[in-house]
Formats: sequence, C-alpha cells, structure tokens
Amino acid sequence: MIVDSHVHVGTAGVPLGPADPESSFALWRSRAAAVGIRKAVLMAAPVGTYAAANRAVADLAGQEPGTWLWYVFVNPAADRGRVGALVAAAHSRGACGIKVHWSDGIATDEVARAASRFRMPVLFDPRGEVQIVTHLAGRHPDVPWIVPHLSSFADDWRAQKRLINALVRVPNIFTDTSGVRYYDLLEEAVARAGAHKVLYGSDGPYLHPAPELAKIFALGLGPEDRELVLGGNVLRLTRPALRGFHIRRKSSDTRREEAWL
Repeated sequence: MIVDSHVHVGTAGVPLGPADPESSFALWRSRAAAVGIRKAVLMAAPVGTYAAANRAVADLAGQEPGTWLWYVFVNPAADRGRVGALVAAAHSRGACGIKVHWSDGIATDEVARAASRFRMPVLFDPRGEVQIVTHLAGRHPDVPWIVPHLSSFADDWRAQKRLINALVRVPNIFTDTSGVRYYDLLEEAVARAGAHKVLYGSDGPYLHPAPELAKIFALGLGPEDRELVLGGNVLRLTRPALRGFHIRRKSSDTRREEAWL
C-alpha cells in the first residue's frame, strides 16, 4: 500500500491547476490512482487563515474514513494562545498531525505542546532553517518532526545537507521526499539516516505524484525499506494520534470543541 504523506487541498492562489479545493483534490486523486496511490494525508494549502480550510479538509477526509488521513494547519503567529484548542477541536474530527508553513512563521513551543498532548507529528516546512527544527526537536523529544523537501523546496542543497546530518543525529526528526530535485541527496538521506526516517510525499496538487513516486523506486530499496518509505513510516507516526481519536470520540463532547474550527 502506498500512502502519499503530503497532499494539499486547494492551491492558495498559485496558478497551478484548479483553485477550488474539491477540483484540485479531484485532479490529484485521478493522477494518484493512475499510479496505484489510493491513500494519503490531506491538509489545507498555506493560506494564512485556516478555519474554513481546515473544515473543508476535515469534511473531505470524513467522507472516506480510513482512506484519507488529515493534518490540521495552524498559524503559529495568528493563532497564538489558542493553538491547543484548535488542535483539540481538529483531533475530535480525526486530525492526526499538525502542519506549519514558514510563510506563517516558525513552529513554536505552543505547537509542540499541542502535538505532544495528542501524540501527533508536526509537518514543519522551515524554508531551509534547519537549526530551528533541531532546536525544537531537542526541546520536545516526544514529538516527531517531519521536515518536507529535505528542508528546502527552493533546492538549497546546503540546507538539505544540514537536514541530512540532523536526520542522522536526532531520533525524532524525519523528512519527506516531495520536490527533492537533487536525487543524490535523497539517496544520501536514506543511506545515512535509514529508510525509517524518510516518507514518500508528492506535495500535490502542486507536483504530480507519478514522478515523485518514481524517485522512490529509483532508490532500489529492498522490500522492507521500500514499504517503510511508501507508507509504513507515516502510518507509524500517525497511529498514536488516531488511536487517541477513537478513545476521545467515545468519551468527550466533540460538538463543543468543533466550534473552534
């Protein structure tokens, strides 16, 4: 089973494919199905204000439980002081991770505390500022930090090399493969840090899932390592939050919490 660990719903105004969430997701889904991808982690696009966008993703994921996982997108600056409540509300609807994008500011201790409470990974794009991730990972060792694009969608190979070093040294830092153009660095990341540290992701709908998937097969991994990269790792990292969701659903009044979304 292949699980795409990084799929946006909508394009945040970037003129690449349909702008509305449902159409952009339908386009990604048709492309993904053609190469055998039928399960993914969904999240909003980086729009800055996320109440409506998170609701749309939650509604979409809820239409096919078990097929689509989802991460709640938070803005560490604009949502300061209420990140915990936002994440609690999202968790009550099945969110199993948190997404933070550099355009909204850096991830914070407040984000990390919410992730720890609900046993969620944080998918944090630091725009190459690897030292921020290592700092947060050291302060919050129980939180898995997933750094997309080997830390730099802009192909900053120096930052990507620093991220590889962090993958080797820091147990709770991971990466995804989306948008990594320097194939040799992707190969180095797997060779040095291990397949258990690397997640397949497409960054759809911005990028096509097929060429992103081809990079994984080009690595020539053995069956067990390939299974980890193609889905095992993201399922392992999100499982505690999903388990907590099922327990929480039985014991809490989710209607009150959903008002925060």
